[in-house]
Amino acid sequence: MDATASLNLFENCSGVGEVLSRIGDKWTVQVVVALHQEPRRFNSLKKLVPGISQQMLTRTLKALERDGMVKRIVHDTTPPQVEYSLTELGLSLSDPVRRLAEWAIAHRDVIGRCRDVFDTRSQRSAKDGQHRGQ
Repeated sequence: MDATASLNLFENCSGVGEVLSRIGDKWTVQVVVALHQEPRRFNSLKKLVPGISQQMLTRTLKALERDGMVKRIVHDTTPPQVEYSLTELGLSLSDPVRRLAEWAIAHRDVIGRCRDVFDTRSQRSAKDGQHRGQ
């Protein structure tokens, strides 16, 4: 990559942090994956996204709706039924997000082992530093 292309990439990246923080959020990833195959109602989504609270699911869906990635449809029934689905924009995000989730699943054991090695090494270094400082 030449310097001009690198500069253009950098300029295009400025201001992207907010979008990346939204789409990189763990709840967003899981909601997008859950909505990939079909529209779902709130309680169905809550069951598919382990550990998410009702409040956090509501916030995540509202943020995704605000960003144009989720469409909220209220069906005229008694009681009203609300369904969520991915928009065209949300569908365009779902494939890379699903690939990222698949990568995370495939590598979580290796990452866990690396963390254990790092933490053990860091603890030893800290203990060695305490002994030298005495």
